[in-house]
Amino acid sequence: MNSSLIILTIIGMAVVTYIPRMLPFVMFRGRELPPFIQGVLQNVPFATLGALIFPAVLFVNEGNLLYGVAGAAAAFILAFLGANVVVVVIGAIAVLSIYSLFI
Repeated sequence: MNSSLIILTIIGMAVVTYIPRMLPFVMFRGRELPPFIQGVLQNVPFATLGALIFPAVLFVNEGNLLYGVAGAAAAFILAFLGANVVVVVIGAIAVLSIYSLFI
């Protein structure tokens, strides 16, 4: 591959990445989304975090399923109480740190 092709590929990937990020700002400028849509969008970080973490819950700590379930339960409870995503992650880590001391 020559360098001009690599540069064109990088520019193309930048444009393709920029367009979906820019379109919502342009389309919804000065408009208020319906409350239902706002509620759904507020839960997207939690849904994404759950989808990324759940498979690892089953295979964490050399097959100790209780360890993974304890962390997932702590994260679920904190998320259900309305905590910020960062607080949910830190809370789950804290619970697992304490749990690992007693194992």
